Amino acid sequence: MNIEVRLFAAFREGREKKQKLILSEDTAILEILNMLNIDKEEVAILLLNGMDGDFDRRLKDGDVLSIFPPVGGG
Repeated sequence: MNIEVRLFAAFREGREKKQKLILSEDTAILEILNMLNIDKEEVAILLLNGMDGDFDRRLKDGDVLSIFPPVGGG
């Protein structure tokens, strides 16, 4: 199956901001984080197709996963 992963802010450092991945069926979001060397504790917002995602959620062909770290500013 094909999915798109979009990374934001600090998660883009040393990685592509958009990545197309070819994965086996039934891959979980947590497995993607592991592949990208992102600790789930570092994730502030996780969206699957624009809706709140869960680390255990299984992906489907054509899904778009967006991953945001905590952001600061003022």
